Amino acid sequence: MSHPKRTAALASVAALAGSAVLMAAPAARAEVVNVNYQCKTPIGDKSAVSPIDIKGVKSGSGYRMTMSWQKGVSSSPVDLGKGAMNPSATIKLGGADSGTMSVTGPANQAVVPANTPIKINDLTGTYTPKKSGKVTFTAGVLTIKALGTTTTCTPTNSPGASLTLDVTAASGSSSGGARSDGGSGSDSADALPQTGPEDSAIALGTLGGTVLLAGAAGTLWLTRRNQAARVRR
Repeated sequence: MSHPKRTAALASVAALAGSAVLMAAPAARAEVVNVNYQCKTPIGDKSAVSPIDIKGVKSGSGYRMTMSWQKGVSSSPVDLGKGAMNPSATIKLGGADSGTMSVTGPANQAVVPANTPIKINDLTGTYTPKKSGKVTFTAGVLTIKALGTTTTCTPTNSPGASLTLDVTAASGSSSGGARSDGGSGSDSADALPQTGPEDSAIALGTLGGTVLLAGAAGTLWLTRRNQAARVRR
C-alpha cells in the first residue's frame, strides 16, 4: 500500500475510533461533593461538613434518586431513641430543568447518643423530568424532626452538583410542564379546527363531491328540458 493511501486508512480508523468513544460516553456524571451545612437547632446554631453523594436509576418514566451522607450532621443534647428522628431533604435541579425535588427516608434504626453527629440514613425520591436534556442535582436543605423539634440545615458553600443525568422527558410532557393526566394542550371540545394536510384533503374531497353533484344536477335538468321541447314539437 502506498504511503498516501496508508495515511488515509489510518486517519479513517482514528476517526471511527473517536466516534466509538463519543458514542460510549456515559449519560451520567457523579461526584461526591463536600457540603457545609449551617444548622438551626432548638439549642442554637451548629455547623458540619459532610460529603454528599446523589445517584439516579431509571425507573419507569422517571428516575429513582438516592441521596447519601458520608458523615453525620448536627447533634442532640439527649439520646434519640430508635425511631425518634425523621429526616427529609430537598435536591435542587439545574440545567434542562429547574426547581427542587424532595427525598425522604426511614427514621433512625438505632439509638443516637447525645452530643454525637447524627448519621442520616439514605433518602430517596422519584424524579420525573419535564424536559429532555442534561439535568444537574445539587444538595439542598436538610430537615431533621425529633422529639417534637425541627432542625434545619442549609448549605452555605454553594456546593456543586453531585450528579448530572442525561434525561428523557416522560411521554406527554412539554416545555410548559406535564399535566397530571399525562396530556398536553387544550381539550378536544375547545380545540381550534386543524388546518393540516389531512383536513385539506377532506375539504377538497367535499368540494369535489359538491361540484360532481352540481354537474349531475345540471345534466339532468338539460336532459329533461330537451325531452320537454321534443314533446311540444
